[in-house]
Amino acid sequence: MIDPNHPFYEPLWRRIMIPAVCFAWAIFELFAGSGVWAAISGGLGAFAAYKLFIEKRDPPAKPRDEAPE
Repeated sequence: MIDPNHPFYEPLWRRIMIPAVCFAWAIFELFAGSGVWAAISGGLGAFAAYKLFIEKRDPPAKPRDEAPE
């Protein structure tokens, strides 16, 4: 679902905001009295945080026009 190597996720503020919004929505759902939706939102936030911060990202590819040594 989330490819951490996609250019969309390059800015740090996007990688922070996606899980933060999910966790904020989970807190809202808890206060609204819906534990199931809070668990779903919290789970999505945890998944997004894992994919964007913990899972290893591929290093940037080297340009192919460099001469071999």
